[in-house]
Amino acid sequence: AGMAARVSVLPSPRCLFDDPVQIRVAGLQPRQAVTLRASLVDESGELFQSHALYRAGSSGELDLSRSPALGGSYLGVEPMGLLWALRSKTPHKRLAKRNVLTPFCVDLEVYEGHGDTSRLLGKCTNERWFLGEGVKRISVREGRLRATLFLPPGPGPFPGLIDLYGSGGGLIEYRASLLASRGFVTLALAYMSFEDIPAMPDILELSYFEEAVNFLRKQQQVKDTGIGVLGLSKGGDLALSIATFLPGIKAAVSISGSSFNSFIPLKGDGFTIPVHPYDLGRMKISDESGTVDFSDVLDDHMDPATWDCRIPVERSLAKFLFLSGLDDMNWKSDLYCRDAVQRLQQHGREVEFYSYSGAGHLLEPPYLPLCKISIHRVLGMLVHWGGQWREHAKAQEDAWRRIQAFFWRHL
Repeated sequence: AGMAARVSVLPSPRCLFDDPVQIRVAGLQPRQAVTLRASLVDESGELFQSHALYRAGSSGELDLSRSPALGGSYLGVEPMGLLWALRSKTPHKRLAKRNVLTPFCVDLEVYEGHGDTSRLLGKCTNERWFLGEGVKRISVREGRLRATLFLPPGPGPFPGLIDLYGSGGGLIEYRASLLASRGFVTLALAYMSFEDIPAMPDILELSYFEEAVNFLRKQQQVKDTGIGVLGLSKGGDLALSIATFLPGIKAAVSISGSSFNSFIPLKGDGFTIPVHPYDLGRMKISDESGTVDFSDVLDDHMDPATWDCRIPVERSLAKFLFLSGLDDMNWKSDLYCRDAVQRLQQHGREVEFYSYSGAGHLLEPPYLPLCKISIHRVLGMLVHWGGQWREHAKAQEDAWRRIQAFFWRHL
């Protein structure tokens, strides 16, 4: 409407959240200096923004997959920089999707010049969805299960996955819904701090996770050749336990997890894996921000006194993929992953392992911006997750490709 420039998002202004897009601006003056700004308001009304300074080409066009940012939230050629550099106006907010039935709408605006952004030249909105065309979302409250099932369109059969988040608890659906949009029947499973499940259960029962596996296996669209399990943080060690102690698990992915049982005892059939010893007195709290660093609270995992807490992954018949960030400020995930990888390799097991320099603890689906510090929902403390913006963004893109390729290969 009388705008000087046209902003377009290709191939379409509507896409899945994990889809890369091409952002272009046409109708500028040759070599014109402009500022691009992205804005997103999350479901709690929190504003996330990023901006970058650009110069149009000689034909008055700008293509973010070719033109370098000259300043702002990032530098250089970063086609998706405006998304992964989004930052909350209020400090320490984490961008996460609560309701996967609605998209995140990202407003893209072009302003004149590199200084004050008073003159708007053009804008458009990129609708980024978490549920692909025809994917079904089904709430599951069967027996003890507190979960959500996502079914890709069509008869299948599709590989089946169980998706577990960390000790913040709740029922987190956005990763599961994206995986279903990519062709996996995915069960997002809550196991703490949700509905009637306590914030910090005294014990977790393997039989609860077995119910989830059995529920998934009996879905008619699920391939009967075996199930995959994916977990982040505390969900990572649970994924290893599920793959070790329950039959029919073919593939497991642990993101920023450990090779031992952490924080809550795990009760199996006739055995209980105790909690790896820790001492909260070793928490480090930074004075100015009150941020908590947990990375030293655990006793030495190489001390044989802690070995009854180990998950005997070498007994599992599953294939394993471990992913960790070398800038994880919350957990020595790289060290703990290497421990599991070593044990698997010593027993001649197939295992893949990638650690990303500059990546933090919260390795999420791509284009979700880095969350360095946020309030842990169960502990109620500000936790330092770590990560550098650009490196973390690249790690998330790579990890997402690897996770999908790994499950397609083994399921």
